[in-house]
Amino acid sequence: MIDMNIYRSAFYFVIVIFSMQALAKAQTMGPMASHSTAASSSIAGVDWSVPAKWKAQGEKPMRVATYAIPAAPGDTEGGECAVFFFGTGQGGDVQTNINRWISQFEPSSKPDQSSKVVNGIKVDLVTVSGTYLAPGGPMMQSQGKKPNYKLLGAIAEAPDGLVFFKSTGPANTMVAAQKDFDSLVNSLKKAK
Repeated sequence: MIDMNIYRSAFYFVIVIFSMQALAKAQTMGPMASHSTAASSSIAGVDWSVPAKWKAQGEKPMRVATYAIPAAPGDTEGGECAVFFFGTGQGGDVQTNINRWISQFEPSSKPDQSSKVVNGIKVDLVTVSGTYLAPGGPMMQSQGKKPNYKLLGAIAEAPDGLVFFKSTGPANTMVAAQKDFDSLVNSLKKAK
């Protein structure tokens, strides 16, 4: 019988190697490299403004940026906005990613999807409410169910590839953060 631990170890090794290569590539690719200041960030040929109430967090694997969203009154925890860019032509298509985000919830109502153009950049939007399955770890398995959660998502078709903005948190916190999330999305513009 083949020891499954060998396959599992090999899988994790491959994931680590690819993650390290992607990080090294992103750090050396000039215009594709991420740039961030206290009030704005950029990657993949787009810039955006970070809402004043949101606080930049330390580096996290596979993320361009992570912003802490303050908890709404009555919520015991805040939310977060994770920003991802996997490289030109990487990360899958828009609808596959939206479907994956929706599948991370046991929705309490039908997800809302729309799209718009912001400063010449097509942006697809999704909102999902319900029980969040809180995926994490290398296999994105559930870290436990979080009821009464909400996701505000945006996928920007940047000049150098798709940029993903995934905001999740307690429903009241995300309702309170909606205006800031919309502000971030509406601030998207092509980098100079």
